[in-house]
Amino acid sequence: MPSRAKKDGARAVLFDLDGTLADTAPDLAAALNRLRGEHGLAALALHSVRPYASSGARGLLQIGFGLEPGDARFEPLRDAFLDRYDARVCVETRLFPGMPELLAAIERRGIPWGIVTNKSSRFTPRIVAALGLEARAACVVCGDSTPHIKPHPAPLLHATRQLALEPARCWYVGDDLRDVQAAHAAGMRAVAAEYGYLGTGSAPRDWNAHAVIAHPMELIAHL
Repeated sequence: MPSRAKKDGARAVLFDLDGTLADTAPDLAAALNRLRGEHGLAALALHSVRPYASSGARGLLQIGFGLEPGDARFEPLRDAFLDRYDARVCVETRLFPGMPELLAAIERRGIPWGIVTNKSSRFTPRIVAALGLEARAACVVCGDSTPHIKPHPAPLLHATRQLALEPARCWYVGDDLRDVQAAHAAGMRAVAAEYGYLGTGSAPRDWNAHAVIAHPMELIAHL
């Protein structure tokens, strides 16, 4: 797909974590299935869980138990799910194919990169460290780093302050509509990761992103 982004020089690249930088769905699905097993329910196939993986506990309890926030069972099961995920948070989680090469290529260009995720600080730093990225990421903004989460722009703007850069010179890559919405609200370039989890709504090419990439290394052409 031809990009609608102007090649005006990215000063930084920021990534969503789940479904964009790393494939965390196997560990999230495993935690969900452990909880389902404790309630006498059969395991769900990974492919059925994957679209909900970027939506955190809320999305996973929706597919796993048919629950929404406000249901009397939601909070106890959310806490139980998070405890089970906490126990095995980065067992099968890996960077997406092509992402190691992309990060190396960005670094060779002298461009800092960071992570902005709705995932809480209970999990994010451990995953980043387990993936060997702790010393490489210029910033890591978690879901509880600011009073708001995406699609609110606050986490992205927090990252730009840490990087001491203008938002307009930063790119944000994400696999969910809210990532593109947050980037627009922050005044950043928005890149939709078509290889990610994508949720269950509209297609990435309908999100009004500046660019859509089907593989991580395609980002290089847009920078």
